[in-house]
Amino acid sequence: MSRVSQRARIIIAAIILTMSGVSLANADSLRAGIAAFAREDYVRAADIFGPLADRGNPVAQFHLCFMYANGRGVQQNYAEAAMWCHRAAEQGYPPAQYLLGLLFDKGQGVPVNWVQAHKWLNLAASHAPPRDRAAWVRVRDAVASKMSMGQLAAARQLALDWRPTPER
Repeated sequence: MSRVSQRARIIIAAIILTMSGVSLANADSLRAGIAAFAREDYVRAADIFGPLADRGNPVAQFHLCFMYANGRGVQQNYAEAAMWCHRAAEQGYPPAQYLLGLLFDKGQGVPVNWVQAHKWLNLAASHAPPRDRAAWVRVRDAVASKMSMGQLAAARQLALDWRPTPER
């Protein structure tokens, strides 16, 4: 690749990131956090994700949710996990929607609420990565099996009415 086309690609990527509200520094930090998380350096990952999550990054918020739910790099705290998951889920991040649905199903950090669990699991399943879709649908359907027809109708309506709300 020529130096001109490489430079043009870098400039275009910077413009796209800037227009999407993600600075190059934040993108680098997010990559560093994900790398730390992948090598199971959860304390370092939490240090990186914290400021990004506070600024509204749904990927960082989801990772903190997972870490608080499982006690990885932070003290296990379901209420904190639910808060971070809820922030990321409201922005439309499917993995956070899925995990929030599980938290509502089990009453971890939030009261047991199958209507909310189904709503979030339904939204997650509808935007799931292909490799996760079947499993997420099975979990959503397992929650549905605990619900009355009225509860199921309410959950489906909530999912239909829901719209993502970016924090940025």
